[in-house]
Amino acid sequence: MILHLAGTSDARELAVKLRQEGYELTASVVTDSAANSLTEAGVPVRIGRMTADEMAAYITEHGVRLVVDAAHPFAEEAHKNAMAASRACNVPYLRFERESINFDHNPLLHFVEDYAAAAEKAAELKGNIMLTTGSKTLQIFTQRLLGLEGINLTARMLPRLDNMEKCAELGLPQKDIIAMQGPFSKDLNTALYRQYKTNVVITKESGQQGSVDEKVDAALELGLHVIVIGRPKLQYGLAFHDFEAIIEQVNAMREEISHGL
Repeated sequence: MILHLAGTSDARELAVKLRQEGYELTASVVTDSAANSLTEAGVPVRIGRMTADEMAAYITEHGVRLVVDAAHPFAEEAHKNAMAASRACNVPYLRFERESINFDHNPLLHFVEDYAAAAEKAAELKGNIMLTTGSKTLQIFTQRLLGLEGINLTARMLPRLDNMEKCAELGLPQKDIIAMQGPFSKDLNTALYRQYKTNVVITKESGQQGSVDEKVDAALELGLHVIVIGRPKLQYGLAFHDFEAIIEQVNAMREEISHGL
């Protein structure tokens, strides 16, 4: 069996393609919405985060012979846990990751290495700041930006109860929460930027499937500053950026990992 770390639209598509190749596969996701998307496509799913030890136990218990990590580029902990569990169980690990987008040089683009650096840059630029990086690291931005003179922070995130509770705990007012599920078109991004009189957009370099290009293109056309957080720098080993290449690799390993697939 293949353990497939999923949760994004391209991960879902890859899971379907691998099953079409005849492989038994279970997708591991964090949210119910991601699970529903995979279930609708006929892909077996398990829900919930796993530590490295928990994943190793799952690999052993379910006879997993290959781990395909197609989780979000910024799911750093999940990647590290998957690699550690694969090593511990002596099971091959393959990484599928969206291709990075190469932006043209523009003085309105500001590239930073992490969330803390993004918050510092936003504090420097000031104005109406729209955060589009989700709720997981929201506290980094609220701690640095809330209450600063000349700054208003608006956060865009999934419309989940736990997200709203987190916003309340961190002191982010309801009027400054955009609770919507993407992907967002360029036109919708433009409309939201105008509605909230945005001056600065904070985004992650998630790749084209993450709609980062629509966010950036819309912002730059409006003359907004864009802070782009770079992907975590991890050494994955065998990594692939298109479906054909990773499926070819899995097929090349078919005999080696055939037991249980």
